[in-house]
Amino acid sequence: MKALKQPQSVLVVIHTADLQVLLIERADKPGYWQSVTGSREGDEAMADTAHREVAEETGFAADAGQWQDWQQQNVYEIYPHWRHRYGEGVTHNTEHVFSLQLPDTLRPTLAPGEHLAWQWLPWEQAAERVFSPSNAEAIRALPLRLI
Repeated sequence: MKALKQPQSVLVVIHTADLQVLLIERADKPGYWQSVTGSREGDEAMADTAHREVAEETGFAADAGQWQDWQQQNVYEIYPHWRHRYGEGVTHNTEHVFSLQLPDTLRPTLAPGEHLAWQWLPWEQAAERVFSPSNAEAIRALPLRLI
């Protein structure tokens, strides 16, 4: 049996200096595009969760670019179709926001079975494409983060 997920996760917006944003398409929900996300494992620090998830989902090493911990947390209701992954009665998740600026639009190596496709889009289009409101909000905040 697979271990239950912790209701603590990361959102990592991967982008370039000219605000191209990497999106990946979920294998379990085709058509659902997102930035890198993932749940904390054990008692790892949230920054370690961010680095691990980026490596697992894109193949990018932690030192591939410039990391930023936004010191921002979003609490949201877990979509009903994903609640079975958590403990009984868990309905909300706390998401910790990070970004990773890469030197160029690098080609990711997707995790088999987890993601179907990837694309780089200008930030405005990426914000429109993602299914998660907190992901869209983070992408829309990118221009202000780079000033």
